[in-house]
Amino acid sequence: MSYQVPKLGQPVKLDGSWDKDVWKKVPALDIKSYMGEKPEHIPKTQAKLLYDDNSIYVIFRVEDRYVRAIAKGYHGPVCEDSCAEFFFTPFTDISQGYFNVEMNAGGTMLFHHQRQRGREVVQVSKADCDQVEIFHSLPKIIDPEITEPITWILEYRIPYRVLEKYATLTRPGPGVTWRANFYKCADKTSRPHWLTWSVVDRPTPDFHRPEYFGTLEFK
Repeated sequence: MSYQVPKLGQPVKLDGSWDKDVWKKVPALDIKSYMGEKPEHIPKTQAKLLYDDNSIYVIFRVEDRYVRAIAKGYHGPVCEDSCAEFFFTPFTDISQGYFNVEMNAGGTMLFHHQRQRGREVVQVSKADCDQVEIFHSLPKIIDPEITEPITWILEYRIPYRVLEKYATLTRPGPGVTWRANFYKCADKTSRPHWLTWSVVDRPTPDFHRPEYFGTLEFK
């Protein structure tokens, strides 16, 4: 799987508008391959990316049901909630490790860098997490579940200066490539599911598989 990331001429205002001018012409990627048994509920999940000289921008749009968000504070168990995730290696060599940005529908974030699954795991500091600007369309806490159909948005901006504290970074620019995957999960909701953009060929759900990452191509 590959995805082309356009460059911005100026910073984006984060307001959760999927179809605003800056996002309208950006192609969406679909997060629709499931891991494990076919789930009862497969929410339509899409993402788009942009970049500028200082940051990378991510927006997710999820047409969902059975939505909950109860994790509180950075690095909590957000994957147990309705959650959208961006895993990436900011260059092409996956052996050097990867970042995992996991965010529930309420905008609560887990942000780690690790060499391999569970090895040399480093939590991004609170001060650095605070530099990630986040827009979330739903309330911070969603409990009980929202069982009727609902569409929710996450939109965020990650400064390169944060990433450079934790890993070697090839800054995006024309011709630069990163490796990445995008996920949607909801481990402990009433309708759990594990969805991926780039197919992960494993018998049970496991997102921490950089060998299956697709490619981001910066334009």
